[in-house]
Amino acid sequence: MSHPHEGDGTGHRVVVNDEGQHSLWPAHRAVPDGWRSVFGPAGRAEAVAYVERSWPDMRPAGLVAAMNGRAEGQRS
Repeated sequence: MSHPHEGDGTGHRVVVNDEGQHSLWPAHRAVPDGWRSVFGPAGRAEAVAYVERSWPDMRPAGLVAAMNGRAEGQRS
């Protein structure tokens, strides 16, 4: 039995969830609930390069918002 993320040669997608977190996903598999495809299918190197360009801040969106809210509250 092969690993479920081993592809059939069709490449990878980049998927993103509502928190803005990115993940590589095998192009031959259905995108899981709560995620949407934003890039691909493409080769692994291209998908990784997309993630590196598109996701410079790896913190979840909710954490960023909470930290920004806390910082704004401290300025008052």
